[in-house]
Amino acid sequence: MNGPSEGELFRKVMGAQWLTLHPDIRRRFEKNPAPGQPLYYRGELSELTSSRLGKVLGWLTRPFIDGALIPYDDHDFPVDIEVYSRPACPFIFKQRTYRLHGRAPIRFTSYMAESAKGEVLEYVGMGLGMKLLLHVEDGNLHFTSDGYFLDLFGWRMPLPGVLTPGKTYLCHRNDTPQQFNIRIEIRHALFGTTFTQVGVFRESAAPALHKETP
Repeated sequence: MNGPSEGELFRKVMGAQWLTLHPDIRRRFEKNPAPGQPLYYRGELSELTSSRLGKVLGWLTRPFIDGALIPYDDHDFPVDIEVYSRPACPFIFKQRTYRLHGRAPIRFTSYMAESAKGEVLEYVGMGLGMKLLLHVEDGNLHFTSDGYFLDLFGWRMPLPGVLTPGKTYLCHRNDTPQQFNIRIEIRHALFGTTFTQVGVFRESAAPALHKETP
């Protein structure tokens, strides 16, 4: 049986704020991919940057959570996003494939989950995750991290903020019914902005050479 869509989770957490979102954004997140029937988005990042600290963290974490913190700078390159579910699993997975100039594709997969307290959690690999707070500004959806944690057999161990890349800010802004733009910034409390991603994405059909989802 398929689990709830991200939209169902967000509506539950946001309450009345959900209805203040742009209708295109609500419709986008209400789509619930059945197992074996992913949703696809294609786009282009106009900006991918990381500070010196960001690059160090990217290289240090690469063996454990490859793709979560990209230690490169680039611009105007394609990115594919695949949103999918797995049988008998309540989570919604997102796989991003970054096709930087002159490098092998970088893949990064995370998934959204609801905590027992009704919180929105995003897991990025190896039990590492962050709690997300959602709010609406001018009809657009904003995500702000509210602490990183390491999930140890269901128990969340908080991580000190200074030992993380920083607080994550993501804005999902609607352009048209089929297009949206994303801006992600991670800002360290002591060292400023460590990572930035800016891009535009469009809903897409399945790739011609579809590979089975994990």
